[in-house]
Order: sequence, then C-alpha cells, then structure tokens
Amino acid sequence: MNDLLYKVALTKIPLVGAVTAKVLVSYCGGAKEVFETKKSELLRIPGIGDAIASNVLEPTVMEEAEKEVDFLTKNGIRPLFYLHKDYPQRLRNLNDAPVMLYYSGTADLNGPRTVGIIGTRTPTPYGLSACEEIVEGLAPYKPLVISGLAYGIDVAAHKKSLDSGLETLAVLGHGLARIYPAQHKKVAMDMMRQGGIITEFASHVGPERENFPMRNRIVAGLCDAMVVVETATRGGSIITVQQANGYGRDVFAVPGRIKDKFSQGCNYLIKKNMAQLLESAEDVATALRWSREDGQPSANVTQGRLFDELTAQEKTLVDLLQKNEEMGVDQLSYETAIGQSELAALLLNLEFKGLVRSLPGKRYVLC
Repeated sequence: MNDLLYKVALTKIPLVGAVTAKVLVSYCGGAKEVFETKKSELLRIPGIGDAIASNVLEPTVMEEAEKEVDFLTKNGIRPLFYLHKDYPQRLRNLNDAPVMLYYSGTADLNGPRTVGIIGTRTPTPYGLSACEEIVEGLAPYKPLVISGLAYGIDVAAHKKSLDSGLETLAVLGHGLARIYPAQHKKVAMDMMRQGGIITEFASHVGPERENFPMRNRIVAGLCDAMVVVETATRGGSIITVQQANGYGRDVFAVPGRIKDKFSQGCNYLIKKNMAQLLESAEDVATALRWSREDGQPSANVTQGRLFDELTAQEKTLVDLLQKNEEMGVDQLSYETAIGQSELAALLLNLEFKGLVRSLPGKRYVLC
C-alpha cells in the first residue's frame, strides 16, 4: 500500500491532533508502522488511551485516506508530510506544526526570506495605501509574501505582490476543493503560478469559524517577519501577532490616528512593545539585515555609514550589543562606566538612528 496513504490516514484518526500523531510516529517508527502496531502495544505509548488506540484501527480511517489521496492525485496537489525535505523548515520545529500540509504552487517554501502581511477585512484608504506601499518597498528584497486570502488587507497584499513580481502564498482555513471567499478565486489561480496556496485541512473541509485561528498559527510560523496593517484591539490579527511573538518572529505594526477604530490595535501593539513601529519596508529589511536583490544600496549600507559617524561612546554601546543578544540598562552602565542619565540619552539617540531597539524591562538589542 502506498506510503502516502498511511501519512494521510494519520490526519484522519479521530481524537488525534498534530502532537499526538507525531508521538505515534516517533514510538512506532513511521506512519505505516502506526497502523501495523497492535492495540496492546499502542496502549503502552504515553498519552495513548483506549479511545485513540481503537480509533487507529478503525477501518473508516483508511477509507477516508484513500478518498483524500485520490483527490490529491487528480488535482495535482502536493502533500507535504512533516518529515519531508520540502516541508517548511520554519514550521517543522514548532510543537503544534501540522503533520501534513497540502500545497499547490511554484514557490520554494524554504526560501531565504518570508514576510507575513495581515490586517482588517474592512480597511480604510489609508490602510490599503500603506499595505501597497509596504509590498512595493519589499520588492527589491524578493521575499515570499504570506497572508490568508481574506477580504481587506490580506487580498490587497496578495494582489500587490503579484503586480510587483513577488511570489505570494495564501494559507487557507479550509480544504483545496474550493476557494473561499469565492470572489478571490482568480487571485488564487494567479498565485498558484506565482507563489501558491497551502492548507492543513483535508479537501472536504469547509471554511468553518474554528479553522481560522489554526490557519493563523501557520501564517505566523511561516514568517520571518509579521506586518500588521490596521486592526481593532480584538480579532484574528491580534491572535496571530501573539502567536508570532511566541514563535520568536519579528512583528511590525503600521501606526494610525488614535481615534481610528482600525488603528487602535496597531497602536496598542506598539505601545505594549508587542510590535515595532513600521514606517516603511526598509524597517523590515533593516531589522532582518536583508540586502537588496537589485544591486542598489540597502538599509544595511546606510547603517554602516551611520556607524562611521557615531561618537566613541555610541560605538562602545553598539559593540557591546553586537556581542550580546540583549542587555539591560544596569548591565550597559556597568560595562561602559556611563551614568544612567547620560546612558539613556545615548540609547535614545541610537534608537533615532535606527541602530538600537528597546525591549520591555529597560533592555536593548541591536536592530
């Protein structure tokens, strides 16, 4: 029997999620071996009770898997098992990463640069303009632009990426037997030739409400940097930011006027140090130390010039932060013998120059 069938079958076992499926594979030695293991032996695996052990041996599991494999074959969809070499490396080490992804597209999911762009489904003209400017500014760096194909900022980011010659990937909250929203089907078709669409959900799964938080964790996990363009203080974007922060991703937010409903979320993220203030795509490139693909000077070159113009004390601080992942004010003061009042002024000046970033707890890192 085809090994793919067993891998797909893992996702069909009732009560078995990504974490449990990986435990089963680890203890049994492979996807096929899970289904060849006796119930008595399955019960010896930590966390596997009678219900799960019985479900593994349920005949309908294989029947459903056969239907799914048939759909994948007929539609040319690539199944990516979590141990496959083409499975996104950015996801693989995350505890809650999907066991299986279903992918249709041309983009390298393990390319060197990825940026997620998310936001409200009902953006203002300001939000749409900011989104398009950010994507256009990212074009010289050639990242894969990732979003969720939803109304508003998501689809605006996809469309502008296509127009700018960037590959763009949509993470979907449903199976690939359909496109939701249906109005975005043409965009999705274009993306399959210049990027792709991907999901963890089987073909028959519809766009149920509970699927979208799961979708959002994949968006967060796939990104090197997450950009938020307009959001309220509650909703999917805020949850995605929390996930991205938990995964150690760089998060940026576009600020807005304090009374605007869909700027309140971005302003809140910046205020609480959950996101860096973003004024242009160069902020992302500088933070991630990207160089341009078109041969033009990048933000990193500008930083090098700024370094030459620093005072001796500023250079000392930058040198210390280069040697240490992050440092607190007390430690910096001790290492440099600079008083805290003077140190605060120096650090603020370095922030203005885009060389240093402040963290909660009076700690600093190099940008």
